[in-house]
This record gives sequence, C-alpha cells and structure tokens, in this order.
Amino acid sequence: AEINLRPRDIANMGFARAADVPVVLAGDIDRGGVIAQLVGTQAVLEAGDAARIVGFAVNRFRGDVSLFDGGRDAVVARTGWPCLGVVPWFTDAWRLPAEDILDVASRRGGALKVVVPQFPRMANFDDLDPLAAEPAVTVEIVPPGRPLPGDADLVLLPGSKTTMGDLAAFRAQGWDVDLAAHVRRGGHVLGLCGGYQMLGRRIVDPEGVDGIAGEVAGLGLLDVQTVMAGRKRLALQSATALPGGEPVSGYEIHMGETSGADCARAWLDIDGRPEGAASADGRVMGCYLHGLFASDAFRAAFLARLGAESRIGYEDGVERTLDALAAHLERHLDIDRLLALAAEVQPSP
Repeated sequence: AEINLRPRDIANMGFARAADVPVVLAGDIDRGGVIAQLVGTQAVLEAGDAARIVGFAVNRFRGDVSLFDGGRDAVVARTGWPCLGVVPWFTDAWRLPAEDILDVASRRGGALKVVVPQFPRMANFDDLDPLAAEPAVTVEIVPPGRPLPGDADLVLLPGSKTTMGDLAAFRAQGWDVDLAAHVRRGGHVLGLCGGYQMLGRRIVDPEGVDGIAGEVAGLGLLDVQTVMAGRKRLALQSATALPGGEPVSGYEIHMGETSGADCARAWLDIDGRPEGAASADGRVMGCYLHGLFASDAFRAAFLARLGAESRIGYEDGVERTLDALAAHLERHLDIDRLLALAAEVQPSP
C-alpha cells in the first residue's frame, strides 16, 4: 500500500472508490513476507479504503500449497478478510507479454544474440517477447553500468517514454561508442519508435513535448531527422513488409514525425503509406510500429536475414498460454465467490 501516492492514485484504490467496486487484495508470496504484506496493508490504509477490501488471495506459491494453511489462517484471524485462494506458481507465465521493466529479463536461447540496452524510461516491452520465445535466439538486456557486448548479432533500441532523455542516458553509458563499433563490425541495428528516432541525425523539439524544448544530435546511423510536434499518433495497424509481402500487425503510439533520405528505403507499407527507414546496406533499420515481431511470418523472414530459423508460432502460443492461465486460476481461486462479489456491484445510472 503506497499511501504516499494515494492522493494521486487513479489505478488502484482511487479507481475502486470512483467506480464504487469491492477490492480483493493479492499478495505475492514469491517476494517473501506475504503475511506482512497483507496484514500491514490493512494497518496503513485509511478506513474508507480498508473497508472496501472484501478478501485476499495469495499468488505465486512454490511447492505444497498446504504448507501455507497456517499462514492463511493467521491472515484471516488478523484481518477478518476471507481467503479466496492460494495460487501456485504458473510455470508458463514467462510466455506472456511483459507488463513493465520489472518483468523484463534476459533469456538464453540459441546462437543468434539480440542485445537490448535498458533505457531508464524504456517502454513497450512486449516487442521483445516473441524474440525471446524463439529457441534459436538469445535476448540479453544490458543494464546501466555494463558495455554493449561485442558479440551481438542485432542491437535493438526499444521504445522510450522520453526519447531525448533516454538518448542522453545512452550516451552517458558510452553505449553510443559501443554501437558505432558494432556497426563497423558489420552488426545489425533495429530501432523501434523512440529507438528509431535516436538513430537519426537529429531530434528537434520546438514545443518541449518530449521534455525541455530544443534540439539534440542523434546517433547518426540513419539519414533521417525527427521533429517532435503535432498530435500523438495512437492506432492499431495492419501492414505489409517490404519487399517480401509478409503480413504484419502492430500498433503506433508516438509523438513526432520522421523524414529524410533513408525513408526512401521504407520496409513497411501501412495502407499505402510507407513506414520506416533503412541504411543503404540494410544493416540499420527503424520504424514506428510496435508489436511487429508477434507476426509469425514477418518474424521468420526477419530472423532468416540474420541467419536464424523461427521455430514457433508465437501468436497461437500466447492464446494457449492465456487459456492455460485461466484454467489454472479457476482451479485455485474461489471463482463463485468472486463472481458473486462482482454481481453485487450496482451499475452506474
């Protein structure tokens, strides 16, 4: 319970109070101290918020669930809340898209090495999941304080919540020098959204929409420039990869427009609109489309150009994992009680 953030909370208790709905408190036993999490939350919540909690559940239990019977009973005795279930560890959770930076981790697979520098304000983590799921691919997230590995096949610059700020952080780590060396060795580079903007010659922000108004030099690996102006583009998109014609589904969520000579080598077509840019040798590429690696045919073609073979159907795999997770939760939670609680909520007029 982050009571220091409560006055500005719109996602948790703030939402529950505004919508006038009951709350089930979930404790993560894998992090340890779950009894203190649950009992302590009741102790620090203001009375109105505490009264809204109608039960608790314990998530991510490893081993024999019956070993927690005493702990469960202790929480019930101290809080008065009923326990709605103890959910065992779900081993396939890693197959689902990451929610935030805490869920992003390096995953060791095959010989093809994809290196991702960890920006301070990195965004759109789900771009990495389809690559990490491939047996032929190793995805390495590089945290601050470490150089970009010299044996990368592909350096992927991900999305960013503040492109210019993350570009400054990138340079402060010396990663710009590492990236230039990677390109000299013949390595490949892909920038997505904010990462795409960083690859250009400059980023201009006359109105300060990305932070402080001004202009910064980009990494200079693509002959393009970005102007941070206009309305934010938010759209689901269906595209066609060029020149292979593979279907691609994804989404755009960005400020700014990018233009320049390398945009003449666009590698996506979105309803007749060319999207993306590439260097003359095709080794440095960028685009605004997130989620493109979830499209199996496109991912297979992209990996083939890097010398690796795609061996999975990611889209179907995510759906199967979601179905398996739903069945897992149904087995271990009191679903009837949860549905009854939901049924008690009166719809707004």
